[in-house]
Order: sequence, then C-alpha cells, then structure tokens
Amino acid sequence: MDLGIAGRRAAVACSSAGLGFEAALALANEGVRVAISGRDPGRLAAASDRLRSAGADVIPIRADVSDPKGATAFASSAAAELGGIDILIANAGGPPPGTFSTTTLDDYQAALNLNLLSTIAMCRAVVPDMQRAGWGRVVAITSIGARQPIGSLMASTTARAGVTGFLKVLATEVAPDGVTVNSLQPGVHATERLLSLPAPALDELVADTPTGTLGDPANFGAVVTFLCSHQARFLTGAGIPVDGGSSRALM
Repeated sequence: MDLGIAGRRAAVACSSAGLGFEAALALANEGVRVAISGRDPGRLAAASDRLRSAGADVIPIRADVSDPKGATAFASSAAAELGGIDILIANAGGPPPGTFSTTTLDDYQAALNLNLLSTIAMCRAVVPDMQRAGWGRVVAITSIGARQPIGSLMASTTARAGVTGFLKVLATEVAPDGVTVNSLQPGVHATERLLSLPAPALDELVADTPTGTLGDPANFGAVVTFLCSHQARFLTGAGIPVDGGSSRALM
C-alpha cells in the first residue's frame, strides 16, 4: 500500500534507539526524509548510520528533549535542516518509578517537563506552519499509563494524562487545517532497554500481556507510519493502545 507520504519531512524526537528509532526507520522506508535526535553523540551517529544503510535520507541532531527549551531547539533545528516539518513524532523517555508517598514536587515538575511540556513545545514550534501549509501529522508516543494508571509510576501517569488532554484539544482546533493529532500508548515492546531486564522480570511482563508476547518494535513503527499516511486523514484526536491487550479499560 502506498501511504502517500514519500518526500514528506519528519522530525522524530528521542530516536537514537527504541521505539523512536523504529518510527524513524518505518517513515524512512516510505520515502520520508527524517531528522532524528539523541543526547549521546555515539548512539546518535550509530543510529544515523543504521538508517543510511537502509537507504534513509536522515539528518542527525544532537538534542535533549527532556525540557521545553531542548524540545523547541530540536524541532526548530529539524525544520531548518529539512526546510520545514510535515510530520512530528513527539517522543521522550519515562520518569523514574514512584508512588504518592515517594514522589516529590520536583519529581512531578521533571515529569511534566519531560512528558508534557516538551511535547507542547515541539507542537508550538511546528504546528502553525503545518496549518499554513494545509497538511500535517502529529503523533505522540506516550504510554498505556495514560489509559490505565500505573500506581508505581505516579509522576509518569500524571504527565501522560496531561499530554493526552492537550493533544485532544489541539486535534480539535487544527483539524479544519488538514492537520491530524493522535497519540499511541505502547505497552511492553522488545526494545534493547526492556530486554536488558532480568529474566524473571521479563517473564512476568510477558505473562501479564494477553498475547503472551512482547511487542515487536518494528510493528510499532509501522503503526506510527500509518497514522502519518494519506489514508489516516480522517483519524484524529485518538489515543490508541498498542499493548497486546494489556490495558483493561473500556475507553
């Protein structure tokens, strides 16, 4: 299927590894020019080499998107290097674990910077140009914690709920301009980070997933890419779980 996005320009945040990298690779395989980001120069260079070896047109940008300033800098640099942004994949790491009793106000602020304000900052940097162009795609990679709160990830759950609300309102506002805004809520996927867990912990995660497997990161990248396609132009304002059925919520 031709997704109709060849030649488009994408900024993929936090994409030197994991689900962000797979999103960048899947987009590149559809002929999208991609700007990727990472904090570690070595990992960023390695990711860029992997993408180029797969035939990608890629621009690596060293950036830390864990706060609004760094997120704005990445989005602005990507737009300058690519000559504009048609697709934004908002992505970042996750805050450390914590419960109500162990999570401090500073912990919440860091989580809000990482998982809420950084996405808002990237959207503010690129969405107005998408509106003027009459076409754009925003896909935020969040967590199933936005749908089914995770008690041991108090700060993360709070920030993810906030960004989900922001994206829903943004989607409604920019829909008449040909811009779609969606989020994906991943469960456990077989990323390098997850596979480094001790076997008992990994087995427990697999057992708690109805499919009985970890998600394939490449398949996740394909879902991201579909949301950016011409065919998905009527799909906006959605928060979509990609979790093997792990979330039990009805909505």
